[in-house]
Amino acid sequence: MPGVGVCGCCGPLRPRYKRLVDNIFPEDPKDGLVKADMEKLTFYAVSAPEKLDRIGAYLAERLSRDVVRHRYGYVVIAMEALDQLLMACHSQSIKPFVESFLHMVAKLLESREPDLQVLGTNSFVKFANIEEDTPSYHRRYDFFVSQFSAMCHSTHEDPETRTRIRVAGIKGLQGVVRKTVNDELQAIIWEPQHMDKLIPSMLFNMQDNEDADRVSGEENPASLAESCFRELLGRAAYGNMNNAVRPVLVHLDNHRLWDPNEFAVSCFRIIMYSIQAQHSHHVIQQVLNHLDTHSKNTPRVRAGIVQVLLETVAIAAKGSVGPVISNSSAYTWAKPTSSPPNLWLGPTVLEVFNTLLKHLRVSVDCELGDSRRNSGSSISSFRNRDSDERIVQNAIIQTIGFFGGNLPDYQRAEVMMFIMGKVPVYGTPCHTLDTAKMGHQGTKRIQTMLLSSLIMVTSGFKCKTMSAGLPAAFLEPLCSISLMEDAELRQLVLEILHNIIDRHDNRAKLRGIRIIPNVAALKIKREKISKQDVGFMKKHGQQLYRHIYLGCKEEDNVQKNFELLFTALALITIELANEDVVIDVIRLSLALQDMALVNEENLPMFCRCGILSLVAAYMNFLSQMIANPGLCQHVSKVIELRNLEAPYLLPEHVFREKCPLPAALQSEDRGVYFSVCEVSEALGGSGYNVERLCVPYVPQVTDEDRLTRRKSFVDTVSLQVDILSNSLPDKSQLAEEITFETLKKAIDTTGLEEQERERRRQVMEKFQKAPFEEIAAHCESKNNMLHDRLAQIFELTIRPPPSPSGSSSVTSGPAPYQSVPVYEIKFPDLCVY
Repeated sequence: MPGVGVCGCCGPLRPRYKRLVDNIFPEDPKDGLVKADMEKLTFYAVSAPEKLDRIGAYLAERLSRDVVRHRYGYVVIAMEALDQLLMACHSQSIKPFVESFLHMVAKLLESREPDLQVLGTNSFVKFANIEEDTPSYHRRYDFFVSQFSAMCHSTHEDPETRTRIRVAGIKGLQGVVRKTVNDELQAIIWEPQHMDKLIPSMLFNMQDNEDADRVSGEENPASLAESCFRELLGRAAYGNMNNAVRPVLVHLDNHRLWDPNEFAVSCFRIIMYSIQAQHSHHVIQQVLNHLDTHSKNTPRVRAGIVQVLLETVAIAAKGSVGPVISNSSAYTWAKPTSSPPNLWLGPTVLEVFNTLLKHLRVSVDCELGDSRRNSGSSISSFRNRDSDERIVQNAIIQTIGFFGGNLPDYQRAEVMMFIMGKVPVYGTPCHTLDTAKMGHQGTKRIQTMLLSSLIMVTSGFKCKTMSAGLPAAFLEPLCSISLMEDAELRQLVLEILHNIIDRHDNRAKLRGIRIIPNVAALKIKREKISKQDVGFMKKHGQQLYRHIYLGCKEEDNVQKNFELLFTALALITIELANEDVVIDVIRLSLALQDMALVNEENLPMFCRCGILSLVAAYMNFLSQMIANPGLCQHVSKVIELRNLEAPYLLPEHVFREKCPLPAALQSEDRGVYFSVCEVSEALGGSGYNVERLCVPYVPQVTDEDRLTRRKSFVDTVSLQVDILSNSLPDKSQLAEEITFETLKKAIDTTGLEEQERERRRQVMEKFQKAPFEEIAAHCESKNNMLHDRLAQIFELTIRPPPSPSGSSSVTSGPAPYQSVPVYEIKFPDLCVY
């Protein structure tokens, strides 16, 4: 009996940690956690950390039982106890306890009750904010990434509940990110299988703004997802950028968010401002590759991608510096002087421009292909497609211009050379863009697009010396394009020249062609011409004058062409004029006046009047710029007389709509034209060397004329052969009848001697007074003509000689010709002496 009493008093023996755990649960769950007993449990756990794993396992057992029995009040108490134990205990023994804790959180997330899911998420977030002393080698968060991502896509019927679940899912993902990105052992979180769940979940909530007006602050899924997205990208390392950006592009493809692309632009703006600056080129490269994969997609999709690329370039180009493009195959990296060291690396400029120009070509091909295929179909659908392709092309041009415009000047000059090398020119081989199958229309379209890109790149370009902005390798092909028989292309070339020459932003003050009454009121900025620019004008000045002269001779010139030509002359005067240049441009102006009066080119009356009005506007500007009183007086006199007698020779009148034009220009009325004698007298009084003014300006002949205007030598030779063969007279007509008049003409050589003396005098005067550059150009042109004629003769001599008998043998198939030496040719007896 005594033994029985002792057993009844002690009852079943239970471990102390279980009794402490049981004591924190009240009889009624509404009373909440028993704080006194919770303090005892916490003290016990801190005093005996080896018991933490058992405490966690027992709490997990009770929580699982309560979840199954739907006693959610006790579930809340259990999670609160776990949270307090996590916050209080920091030791090595917490690792097993964390495993039990994560197991309980997983149980809550697996339940279908929104309250339990939110409860488990909040506990996980508190755990994520705890910094552990040692890393975990075996812990994985795959389940939590999947579960939180599923919660981010919740489709619960109740809007408030759906918002709560989504917010909880975003907070859970944010906790996973904070817990793993700083742990080197958890680099697996950046692998594609996890990023493919994390990134789309955030983008889905950023895209869905239905609850933005109803919920604000941290409870707004869109703003919370954006904050988490920024935090994730900000923690991305160098090797993880591609895995972080690729899911963004895939999400935009799957949800068709490239058209319209407001959300896509917003996403990449967030990306570029969140990542580290030295990682920007990864994003640009990813977008470029994505553009390649969509090269056959609809124009609007491609335009959306290009506009996103423009946004990324606009942000990255301000700090990212790429390799300098050189003529060799290797690239040299440039170190910017004003940028921090972490911005030295950047996207290869060559690769960016190569890809953009390739897609520009693809867009032009699509536009021309659609025009050919839809020639007999609906006009409205073709126009829509055409306008869509124009959107793509304009977006590419803006991207090229913005990227090139934000590069340093030393790189921008290389980019200009690179783009100019892509521009196809008739008669010259183009190794970069194959335009052989595009035809005239496609080639012109490519030329227009590339020149428009050059305008964007050269906008705001301030070169220290003109030789750096207009090197020979860039100036020569640019001037070759200015000889094309297309007014739009010539306008683009002149605008490019304006961007490069205008180093003091004076072009806006010269907009439009007009007679400026007071040039001083424009407050034009100018500096004294440097020695380098003087050398540039001595070397390339004649080339600039020549192309201005030839540009005025085009029949299809419109008002804009004359305005741009006037601005070009004015900018040359402001930026590059010394005494020699002033004399040269006056000679050029007087030559333009003579060309319009003589009219050997049979120009229409509008062009002739336009040229004369251009000369008047420029002479008025030049006379005031050099402040020569005599020249100003002469120019004012001519302009006043034109106002009274010939208003159609002034720009204010000739470019006005329905301006009456004369049937012919009266060259005898010299009062309305500028006089060489009076100009020479006015400049001579101011110390100018006016001897060259008496020598008429004649543009030099170069290879560009043959490349752009003339036929090939093969066509010319064949044409001459055809003409000669058709115009040979009969043998009976070869003998000319000899008469007294014939003998008299043969003996009388007085007229020929006078012509020869006049020609010699003109040659002597030209070599005495003409500038050295013009004489050198003239001799060079003669040398080129000699080489061309020799090449023509050699081409004719290697052709097979005709048969002496005059008969030709007929063979089957095209037999190759063989060259026969002259000494082996058998000539007829009559030809041998």
